[in-house]
Amino acid sequence: QVQLVESGGGLVQAGGSLRLSCGASGRTFSIYTMGWFRQAPGKEREFAAAISPNGSNRLYAVSVKGRFTISRDNAKNTQYLQMNSLKPEDTAVYYCAARLGDNGLGQVDYWGQGTQVTVSS
Repeated sequence: QVQLVESGGGLVQAGGSLRLSCGASGRTFSIYTMGWFRQAPGKEREFAAAISPNGSNRLYAVSVKGRFTISRDNAKNTQYLQMNSLKPEDTAVYYCAARLGDNGLGQVDYWGQGTQVTVSS
């Protein structure tokens, strides 16, 4: 069992930046693909970014590519999402996600509880 806890959400003006963190319990963090999804009000949850277990591969949704950067620190059991040039349409609840192995995030084994990001215009 893996428990994921997000932090770092908040209110920011358009053009600003935020960094989300996701801490994971357990000693096997380094064998999980990690990532972020988001869900805006009235919309389905959507993929934002993913990072392979050793951090060598990263994947981004078109909507965030070039503005968001995903990273991880396996020694600290933590992944991050640096969000720059934020837009009002980035407003959503952001969820940390984990999947055992190096097979992407088409299937998610564990979810965090979510953290709210609100971007004002």
